[in-house]
Amino acid sequence: MKSGVVVLMAGVIFALLCLFPPSANAMPTNATLRLPDVVIIGVRKGGTRALLEMLSLHRDIVAAQRELHFFDWDSHYQRGVDWYASQMPLAGPGQLTVEKTPAYFTSSRVPERLLGALPSARLLLIVREPVERLLSDYTQVFQHRLEKHKPQQTLETLLMRHGRLNLDYRALNRSLYHEHLQRWLRLVPRARLHLVDGDALIRDPLPEMRKVEEFLQLEPQINAHNFYFNQTKGFFCLRERRRERCLHTSKGRKHPHLAPEILHKLYDYFHEPNQKFFQLAGRTFDWK
Repeated sequence: MKSGVVVLMAGVIFALLCLFPPSANAMPTNATLRLPDVVIIGVRKGGTRALLEMLSLHRDIVAAQRELHFFDWDSHYQRGVDWYASQMPLAGPGQLTVEKTPAYFTSSRVPERLLGALPSARLLLIVREPVERLLSDYTQVFQHRLEKHKPQQTLETLLMRHGRLNLDYRALNRSLYHEHLQRWLRLVPRARLHLVDGDALIRDPLPEMRKVEEFLQLEPQINAHNFYFNQTKGFFCLRERRRERCLHTSKGRKHPHLAPEILHKLYDYFHEPNQKFFQLAGRTFDWK
């Protein structure tokens, strides 16, 4: 009787393994918790979640799945680096641990804190065209306030004051990439910070991910088979072995309509900051 149960259980386990094969990132027995080797520092609404999910397709990458806000929230930072390490996923020898918190990029206190705790960490910064990023930022805040039944303000109300752009609007400031990048480059060697083109990642993910693999000195593994275009959602989804997945439904939300004259004001306003950013970055982006 017992042997029959053992055979039955073995059959069940075999069937489950066929249906749900072990992940390419399955942990070895000697996996440990440790501080991250790679940090995605931003930018908010630039595509950080997409970048993290795509990077996780690589078998030598293990990623924290939530934003830890260790370096920008005092309440977390005061818990110390041991707490920070305890929030990481288990990683085996040769694997890289990745954490992403988009708020790091624009927080003035983060660069010094991060470099003090992670002196050899490599940093990933993903950026999008500044106006598109701003629209996406507003859309996310609007949706969160809607879900919490909080009062809303139109984007025009937040953006404009007496016929001029409201330069105190935080979403506008987050798109001034050169100001924030200057702060990082005072402490971080340029060779340790890699820029990802978030707009290119949306249009054609593979070339951008190959550049990320090269920067992280990873064996090339991510390939065209890992991506397929979902016509319904209007963006690329991911394929790993037999499993297919798309980003959360919050991604790809419809942006608010802005009057053409306000859009022109925004494009004019960002022209000079974008040029300064290109100079700092050592490359240009195909932005309006």
